[in-house]
Amino acid sequence: MFNLISIIFGSIILAKWATEFLLNNLNARHIKICSGGIPEAFKDVMTQESYDKSVNYSLDKSKLAQAEGLFDVFLVFVFLYLGLLPWLYNGLSAGIGDGIWAQSLVLLLVMVILGLFSLPMEAWEQFKLESKYGFNKSSPKLWMTDKLKGFGLTFVIGYPMVVLLMAFFTWFEKTWWIWGFIAFFVFQLLMVILYPMVIMPLFNKLEALKDGELKDRLLKLSEKTGFHAKTIQVIDGSKRSSHSNAFFTGFGKFRRIVLFDTLIDQLEASELEGVLAHEIGHYKKGHVPKMLIISALTGLAAFAVLGWLAGSSWFIESFSFTIHGQESATLYNQLVPSILLFTILTGYITFWFGPFSNTMSRRHEYEADSFASAMVTSPEPLIKALRKLHEKNLSNLTPHPFYSRFYYSHPTLLEREDALNSRMIDESMVP
Repeated sequence: MFNLISIIFGSIILAKWATEFLLNNLNARHIKICSGGIPEAFKDVMTQESYDKSVNYSLDKSKLAQAEGLFDVFLVFVFLYLGLLPWLYNGLSAGIGDGIWAQSLVLLLVMVILGLFSLPMEAWEQFKLESKYGFNKSSPKLWMTDKLKGFGLTFVIGYPMVVLLMAFFTWFEKTWWIWGFIAFFVFQLLMVILYPMVIMPLFNKLEALKDGELKDRLLKLSEKTGFHAKTIQVIDGSKRSSHSNAFFTGFGKFRRIVLFDTLIDQLEASELEGVLAHEIGHYKKGHVPKMLIISALTGLAAFAVLGWLAGSSWFIESFSFTIHGQESATLYNQLVPSILLFTILTGYITFWFGPFSNTMSRRHEYEADSFASAMVTSPEPLIKALRKLHEKNLSNLTPHPFYSRFYYSHPTLLEREDALNSRMIDESMVP
């Protein structure tokens, strides 16, 4: 049944879909316009054959994104506006129960069931799109095993967290959301440390970079920059995809840099130095604590909104949920639907803030690039590495400016090259 609240949220959902649709079409048209011949600025990056392949890859990804967007809108309207979500929640609650442990399980089961609907699109992307362009290295068995492990971790990690949140809701009627945020943020900090040590090895094999000239060279760079890494780890990303990457995780003595094995195969030692210096730059420029502070503030705001909505029956009633049962059960019958609705709808709100967070992320990338250029005393190694990575990953070299500004967390290749070439090496960064 439609009412003012459901109409407002429905309008926001449609506005998000329309914006994504228009931006994807705008970007696809721009790619086609630039597809006649390889632009002059990129003739040293790709061959014409690779460029044509990257154009087709970008266009195919755009088509898939359009299909996913339409499918997501269809699903959300079916679940929220045709009463399927309340029906699913009430059915599971009737079979499992209304207590704190039962309702925590119901919440997780509903979220897992909703997640199942995305699997066909994910499988199509992995085994059709990625295979078409030679990126997929995974097998159906490995892909399914990954999904089962992911669902298993949802229960192993998520269940205690949800039970604790429910307990706060019972113990602290007015301030439960504050305690919930504190628990969530502490958990987030722990995961920054534990994820590469406990979770990641469940999916990938991580090993220390083998002894040799490359390791000596990279560790020497680590000492020069003041990062003092005890080891550099290599992850076997090649068993799933030929895409390559590197990332920095953790903080303090738990910090570590991880290189994909595909990256090591694709780049020369000097280029790997540039990539490593860039990742160290994120650490030296304080990007991790900055992002944690932002995450804490947004998390606190999210819990405050959830606390307000969970105490307002009009929110869940606007989407056909009803409050029923004994007094103790009623508490959870109001909280769990509020969390479900909040989880589903919050993405349609935060979508509009994406360009702002991406602007900060791009600024961090420029800073890390500048740091890397100073550490290796030249922008050339990093520029060569970026060019190879764009060529190997068939990255879109000609995104529409509106599209890249809205979606890209990294500057485009041309923007990064221009910035690296136009800036003098900052001698203050050199130890």
